[in-house]
Amino acid sequence: MTNRVYIATSLDGYIATPGGGLDWLYAVPNPNNDDYGYADFIEGIDAIVMGRNTFEKVMTFDTWPYNKPVFVLSNSLAQLPEAVKNKAEKVSGDLRKLVQQLGTRGYSNLYIDGGSVIRSFLAEDLIDEMTITTVPVLLGSGIPLFTQLSEALTFEHQKTEVLSSALVKTHYIRTR
Repeated sequence: MTNRVYIATSLDGYIATPGGGLDWLYAVPNPNNDDYGYADFIEGIDAIVMGRNTFEKVMTFDTWPYNKPVFVLSNSLAQLPEAVKNKAEKVSGDLRKLVQQLGTRGYSNLYIDGGSVIRSFLAEDLIDEMTITTVPVLLGSGIPLFTQLSEALTFEHQKTEVLSSALVKTHYIRTR
């Protein structure tokens, strides 16, 4: 089982503005509509685990962006909209048990998405790989990728790429 993060942050470590805005992600021109490796990343995963806030943001998109099963981790949502029936499933509970349950269902490579979900998985030491792309924008405040942990987690640097002469994409693997 491999739990992976693939996310962008501002220079000051935020993944969204205080109100959840993502417009800053487009601060660097992308005239060729490059996906910066996202398609290759998504090809290597079996399913996506995201939080309610991320799910609600995705629901504002014009089209459903995923061709993989999505599991929405939420204790507050009663049910998911009919529009995502057979595309997304609501889950909750202990993260270790959830990962184990998804593994028994054949999902062994999970994409962990959403700030609070990533932080919760990190708190349980359940993140195996992280690909973080830094966008050269200072937001000043917002939703941070990382917060306080009860103990340090060590990751080994694998690779760093500079994209569009502005974005810095770095891949890490957890060392245990």
